[in-house]
Amino acid sequence: MQRFKIEFLMAMSRRAKILAATGLLLVSVLVLAYANRTNLIISLVGFVNKVANPVGPHQPISWQQGGVWEGKGQRPPNIVVILTDDMGFNDVSYHGEGLIETPHIDRLAAEGVQFSNGYAGSAVCATSRAMLLTGRYASRFGFEFTPVPDRFGPILQQLAKTDPMPRRFEFLEISDEVRGAALPFDARGLPPQEITLPEELRAKGYRTLHIGKWHLGRKEALLPRAQGFDESLFMESGLYLPIDDPNVVNARNEFAVLDKVQWEVLNYAASFNQGPLFRPKGYLTDYYTDEAVKAIKANKDQPFFLYLAHWGIHTPLQASSQDYQAVGDNFPDHRSRVYAAMIRAVDRSVGRVMQALKVHGLDENTLVIFTSDNGGANYIGMPDINKPYRGFKLSFFEGGTHVPFIMRWPQKLPSGETYRHPISHLDIMPTALGAAKMVPQAKLMDGVNLLPYMTGQKSGAPRDTLIWRSGDYQAILSKGWKMQRSKLPEKTRLYHVAQDPTEQKDMSPTRPEKIAELTALLDAHNRQQMTPKWPSNALMPIWIDKTPADNVTLADDYILWPN
Repeated sequence: MQRFKIEFLMAMSRRAKILAATGLLLVSVLVLAYANRTNLIISLVGFVNKVANPVGPHQPISWQQGGVWEGKGQRPPNIVVILTDDMGFNDVSYHGEGLIETPHIDRLAAEGVQFSNGYAGSAVCATSRAMLLTGRYASRFGFEFTPVPDRFGPILQQLAKTDPMPRRFEFLEISDEVRGAALPFDARGLPPQEITLPEELRAKGYRTLHIGKWHLGRKEALLPRAQGFDESLFMESGLYLPIDDPNVVNARNEFAVLDKVQWEVLNYAASFNQGPLFRPKGYLTDYYTDEAVKAIKANKDQPFFLYLAHWGIHTPLQASSQDYQAVGDNFPDHRSRVYAAMIRAVDRSVGRVMQALKVHGLDENTLVIFTSDNGGANYIGMPDINKPYRGFKLSFFEGGTHVPFIMRWPQKLPSGETYRHPISHLDIMPTALGAAKMVPQAKLMDGVNLLPYMTGQKSGAPRDTLIWRSGDYQAILSKGWKMQRSKLPEKTRLYHVAQDPTEQKDMSPTRPEKIAELTALLDAHNRQQMTPKWPSNALMPIWIDKTPADNVTLADDYILWPN
């Protein structure tokens, strides 16, 4: 009996220890889960996204064979727009610097017209693209902020709590009235009633082809084929290759909270003509280029408009192993080397597109336009990408809007010239239509046909002012003067960029009359714009002179970008 009691007590002791250990383990797991709740949330979002959007195996694409030009007189020029993503002014070498040599882009500049004061429509991807394809300020049709799902707000708020930066996201209180009037996420994009460049050109007999990024809406009525493109190879997600692919070299930016989201959420996927999702073939920049070459061949006998909207060199930072090896190791860190390799891929793409045009006898009568949607981003942790300009993507400093910009058309444009008056993405549509000898249908076009200015038929500046707007953060450039103003923080900055292009000296304290003049112009412009069709949810801090990889303090200058 005594022995039984002893064994019973020993068993109970073991059970208690097991229960205690289990309890301790559970508590530890819960504590660990709470401590890593942000990563768990991100992983969950990524898992749900991949389950909801399954990606099939690679599908070969067959581009439709274009017809034969049967119009009267000389065949209209082909039009090719090559748009890079987040390419900084100093990411190309034709300016004299650059992280690496970009021989194909440099050659394009040498054979065409380079715009030393070429500006993006905005300092962010989506609104710039909307302006490029319409020739109109996006605020005229309520496209003010990048479309993001409403559920992204709470996720971003949770991420902000773990952001080590001294100044974090600030969240805006949106009234029920404003939220109720806002378009749902799937309807946020380029309004169907807007007349786009491909719609205009298709009516003229052009074949219209889209490859790559869109970012102008996900609803069927907002997709490329509903907005004027005959065919569309659509970027469905944002990995250049699967993360574990043996042919990719990754560079994660642990200092950037948003970077963590991309690695978990993004997939490696494309679709063709709104068909099912499939895996692309090879490194994404090269894959888009392969298909662009095929599309050119298929449509060589008919005027065509090719909109090649690269994802490169936007994050996540992923290079092909071949490019990574090719650029060598003469870089300050792994991240810079990966970034340089990504630039190399974009440069090679330009060269391959130009070679395809030449092979088919099209290069002399093709207007090629090369630019970036905005300046380089500070969240990749590289301070010199927009050199010599201050600021980054998501700011209206020159670094956010002053972008590489080239046009080449040997039959009409001079070779190797530099055009110094300010021009914009707004000008791409009217210039392309001018090349096709078309008059824009839009009642109000903010862009200008640059052809007469480039050929010397007209002198002087194409316009007096350029305006950038994202909610209450706005900027105006007029006759060499640039003013930025914001409400949060409440601040007005003034720079004489004609004499101070790198915006070093704020002249707002000494030139109140210039502030008044530019304020009047900006206010007059705003009275013509539409109320945004969806609200901004958050204000993102963007350090003007530093990146998140630097030792940032509250004393460092910043702006708050609304989105």
